[in-house]
Amino acid sequence: ACESSNNVCREPNHRCIHHPQCHNLPVCYPVPSFNRQLCPPIATTNPTTETTIPSTTTTTTTIQQLVIPNIPVGARWAQNGVTVAGGNRQGNATNQLNHPIDLFVDDDQTMVIADMYNHRIIQWKMGDTNGQVLAGGHNQGNRLDQLNDPADVLIDKETNSLIICDYGNRRVVRWSRHSGTTQGEILIDNIRCYGLAMDDQRYLYISDIEKHEVRRYQIGDKDGPVVAGGNGKGDGLNQLNDPRHIFVDQQQTVYVTDRQNHRVMKWNKGAKEGIVVAGGRGGGNALTQLWDPDRLFVDTLGTIYVVDSWNHRVMRWPKGAKQGTVIVGGNGPGEGANQFNSPIGLSFDRHGNLYVTDRLNHRVQRFSIE
Repeated sequence: ACESSNNVCREPNHRCIHHPQCHNLPVCYPVPSFNRQLCPPIATTNPTTETTIPSTTTTTTTIQQLVIPNIPVGARWAQNGVTVAGGNRQGNATNQLNHPIDLFVDDDQTMVIADMYNHRIIQWKMGDTNGQVLAGGHNQGNRLDQLNDPADVLIDKETNSLIICDYGNRRVVRWSRHSGTTQGEILIDNIRCYGLAMDDQRYLYISDIEKHEVRRYQIGDKDGPVVAGGNGKGDGLNQLNDPRHIFVDQQQTVYVTDRQNHRVMKWNKGAKEGIVVAGGRGGGNALTQLWDPDRLFVDTLGTIYVVDSWNHRVMRWPKGAKQGTVIVGGNGPGEGANQFNSPIGLSFDRHGNLYVTDRLNHRVQRFSIE
């Protein structure tokens, strides 16, 4: 318990928490487990002074949820990818994948992959030949130890947990990454989630492909405001049609791949309509076009990297550009080292190396930055 005279915890890495939603009295709580917005640390006083005055200084701590490398202008990547997960044909063994959809690359180049048709989230450490199942993997189902076509996953670094779009179960679930975890918990239900993002303030952004909108949630809330779309299915600037993936920058600008409109939309914070920043000229394979775009990433310069799924390529669109350039792929569907077959997901590590989920080849390809 907290020492009532000075609100100090003697246990290492614990803080004194006092909030009516946590406990009626101050309690010592482990720092990695609490949410600072819900339970802010209360002021400590110096026990060696005769007169003690509680501090009124407040410090806001944010954790960078996503590694955003500084990619140089005009950077190039190796044109032949190296298979770093899967690649052993379609299957459910731990050295196989089955329609991998998206991935999250952690600071140490560990990949966490949404292995959709195996109904599991699998972790692959760099250099390993087999992955480790972190969530699901108990066949398709709606129990708390099961997943049903997971479509996206991210790592919440503050709680060391996975947040998962459990697409087939119409819910968003959270699984701890600590060993011994056997089931998840439901964060939000009745939502056809296909894409997830988290900003540095730990707001969660979710794309709903049935309602053609993106909403923002505080962790623990069941509802949140619309931040993109929400005006029915369509191709207007205030509409979306099958929004897939989301990227949120440090200004809480929301980028959305608007799949059936074959474009990427940018919604500034508080905006009522978006701006077309890539594609938007109908589905096609010209450099001004996209065809069913999916996952995307935006670097510190505002350059957009997007998986152009049915063109079997990854494209780069500099900020303000009217057309993009192909950075990898674009050699027709196939299983060669310079080819994809319906790629979906992408991510970068802290060095700027590119990772792509090659869905119908059931593998993840890594392209080294040159």
